[in-house]
Formats: sequence, C-alpha cells, structure tokens
Amino acid sequence: MTSPVATRLDKSEVLAGLFACWDSLNHLLGGLTEQQWTQPVPLPEWSVRDVVAHIAGTESVLLGIPTPESDLDVSTFEHVRNEIGAMNERWVRHLRDESGAELLRRFRSVTEERRAVLVGMSDQAWNAPTMTPVGPDSYGRFMRVRIFDCWMHELDIRDGLGLPASGPELVGPASRQALDEMAAVMGFVVGKLGGAPQGSRVAIELTGPLARTIRVAVDGRAAVVDDFGGHAPTAVIRMDGVEFTRVAGGRAAPGAVEVDGDRDVGARIVQHLNYVM
Repeated sequence: MTSPVATRLDKSEVLAGLFACWDSLNHLLGGLTEQQWTQPVPLPEWSVRDVVAHIAGTESVLLGIPTPESDLDVSTFEHVRNEIGAMNERWVRHLRDESGAELLRRFRSVTEERRAVLVGMSDQAWNAPTMTPVGPDSYGRFMRVRIFDCWMHELDIRDGLGLPASGPELVGPASRQALDEMAAVMGFVVGKLGGAPQGSRVAIELTGPLARTIRVAVDGRAAVVDDFGGHAPTAVIRMDGVEFTRVAGGRAAPGAVEVDGDRDVGARIVQHLNYVM
C-alpha cells in the first residue's frame, strides 16, 4: 500500500493567511467588554470566550503543551462527535474561569510563539507528512486547515456579537486560503456525500465578496478541476460565498440557493454540503 501524496503548499502564502486571521481576531477581540465575551455564538453551548479558548488551546497543543484533563467526561456531550471535539471541549472547560482580558493575553502570547515557530520552520518540516484533521497530509496542509478553522470562528464571533464583516474585511489572504481549503474537499462532498453519478460536471458558483467558481468532475472518482475541457456543467449550484461557508461548516441550513441543470443532483449536493464534523 502506498502512502498518500502530501499536499505541497507555498509556505509564505499559507502563513500570510494564518497570520492575517490572528491579526484580525486580535483587533476584533481587543475592543470587547466582559459582557460581550459571554455572548453565545452559532455553535452548541459555546460563547465568544469559548471560541477563543478553543483557538488558544489548539495552538497550545501545537506548541507541545498537553491538553488538560477535564472534571467531566466531555465525550458524552451531545455536540462532541470525535476525539478532536473532546480535546476542544477540555480546553474550553479548563479556561472558562479566565476573564476576557486574561484570555486575550493568552491568545496573544500563544499566537506570538506560534508565529516564531512557523516562520523558523524549514521547508522540509513544512512539507513533511503528518496527521491532520483531514487525514494524513503535509504540515503545510494542516496549517491551511488552521486558517479555515480560525477564519470560520471569527465569523462565529461576529455573528454572536452582531458585528458582521464588511465586504473589504471579508476579502484577503485569510478568506482566500480558507476557501482554497474548502474547495479541496468538494470532490468528496460532490462524489461521496452528494452521490453525483459518473459523467457529472458540477459547478459551485459563489457570489458576493467571496466570489469564485469551484468545479468538480466525476470521472472514475470526483475531483476538483480547473475547467471542464470545453464542456458545459451538468449541474450548477449558485449561492453567496459567506452563506456557503456557514452551510459547509454546519452553522446554518441552506438558504437562498439556485440550482440549474440536473436539479436532483444539485439539490442532493446542497443537502450534504455540511462536511465539517
């Protein structure tokens, strides 16, 4: 059995996206009141502070800091679906007594340490295979997954606070890399979850500030492609880019979605867009 080929990603581009995420979060969190830190977000049982505790906890683990034990068996919580979810919950419970100001200092400290580690990482280590939330792949791919996670969580915080990002705030290296990561799994979503049949050519057209088109062709297995070789898509799914991220991340049910061409296949894919466990 051969090992999967690790994804090779440009280190400078990925780090630009990840650091932009952290900078944006730092700016947003710096002006919050203690009451705002307790506002619920669109994730079961979590508040703004819990999201930040999760991010700080994950980056702490990547620095080699062990996940703390919990006073409860968090694996029994209804919203905890796997070991990663249990780890997240243990960090959330461990840091729940910290004030917003204390948690912000922790976030700033751990992300500064992580910046130094990542900037100093060799290309060999960056491209080396490791276990990631999406299976075995390169460390660089893992860091792009971190962009997706941090970027989505900023949207969660903004939703909880009623402070939506403006168009210009949505556009940048962080959102580009987050959508690149989401696009990379659309072959799985279209072929495996959505059950698109052989010969399908599915175009997912995102509109708004995050506009782009993700193309998936089913030829033996579903895969993301640059184009359909001059052929028209058999199904087109059209929706706002931010809405797409919310649906794919399990934050919302599909809303205003247009489906052209093979409507049955398009509708089935939309129903299974939520791939994040």
